[in-house]
Amino acid sequence: MSDFPEDIYTEPSADVHTLNNLGPLTGMAGIWTGTRGLDVKPKADGPRKQAFVERIELQPIDPVTNGPQLFYGLRYYIHITKPDQVKTYHEQVGYWLWEPATGAVIQTLAIPRGQIAMASGTTTADATSFELVARRDSTAYGICSNPFLEHAFTTVEYRIKVDIHADGTWGYDEDTVMLIRGKDEPFHHTDRNLLTKVAEPTPNPMALQALQALAAAA
Repeated sequence: MSDFPEDIYTEPSADVHTLNNLGPLTGMAGIWTGTRGLDVKPKADGPRKQAFVERIELQPIDPVTNGPQLFYGLRYYIHITKPDQVKTYHEQVGYWLWEPATGAVIQTLAIPRGQIAMASGTTTADATSFELVARRDSTAYGICSNPFLEHAFTTVEYRIKVDIHADGTWGYDEDTVMLIRGKDEPFHHTDRNLLTKVAEPTPNPMALQALQALAAAA
């Protein structure tokens, strides 16, 4: 049995002000930096720790519908370097989405190694801590990699835990589980960082238009 309605076309009404409807993602909107990131990555001689510096921009998008399904979300861009270096160490783009009707939180991600994923979890609108998971064998919230990564570094699970703090910062812990060619045990490629806000978000286009119309009428 499906939990979805028979009417798959009719769209619900939505509030144009995305920043007011982000639920647990509210504390993540804006531009952030983190200077104490830690990456534990696989190398031929074993795990290696690497410090990193991160900048992440999370900007609100207009409400999105799939027929009766309604999402509010943030579009994000992550740029990471090693301390005191210019060369990109990691880059990532995607969306964080909140579905108020079901309590679902979704993260989509794409990286320029030829890999994409979509992770999901459920929580409450006022939650300050939540966890999302993607698995390779899932057709709904899964992982897709290019042939070399499938051959040599098969990602079987991706997990991210987010904690939003009372002081306005937020942090994450990621665990990417890989089966590495020639190794007997799964490898846990972990990343974590604490982010501090450096700029406020820009209202989404529909909200910005509404605010400008109000200002013009005043």
